[in-house]
Amino acid sequence: MTVLVLGVGNILLTDEGIGVRVVEALEKRYQFSPDVDLVDGGTAGMELLDTIANRDHVILIDAVHTGDAPGTLVTLRDEQVPAMFRQKISPHQLGISDLLAIMSLTGEMPNHFTLFGVVPISMDTGVALTPEIDAKLEQMVQFCVEELERLGVTVTAMPQRAAS
Repeated sequence: MTVLVLGVGNILLTDEGIGVRVVEALEKRYQFSPDVDLVDGGTAGMELLDTIANRDHVILIDAVHTGDAPGTLVTLRDEQVPAMFRQKISPHQLGISDLLAIMSLTGEMPNHFTLFGVVPISMDTGVALTPEIDAKLEQMVQFCVEELERLGVTVTAMPQRAAS
């Protein structure tokens, strides 16, 4: 089984960067079996075709606009994921939407999708997440770890270094 954990978003627009920040936290805190790839997709779209195509499972992490209250955590699965990206909310989501459409046409669509998202509070210029969304980061990391374990992936927490 090949699993991709893909964080997308623009880290220069506060909460828009949550997907990238979750992938960074996973890379720092855990080791995964070799069949798992963690990728910072940033604001890329079509450039991710080879990275995503034909995977068994893709876990996508992103800021999402669902109409729910800001700060709401969202989990979508399988066909719900491409449906959400058809709304084309932000430039990178437009790219992901186009990417999913191409993979559907070429038969390269991953077998399964899971999206862990959060409705952003701010998309203003700034590199830090808002305090409210930063508080959701740990929960989103745990969602990813639990999903990977559910898929049978070996997840090992790395020893934490003492602060000096």
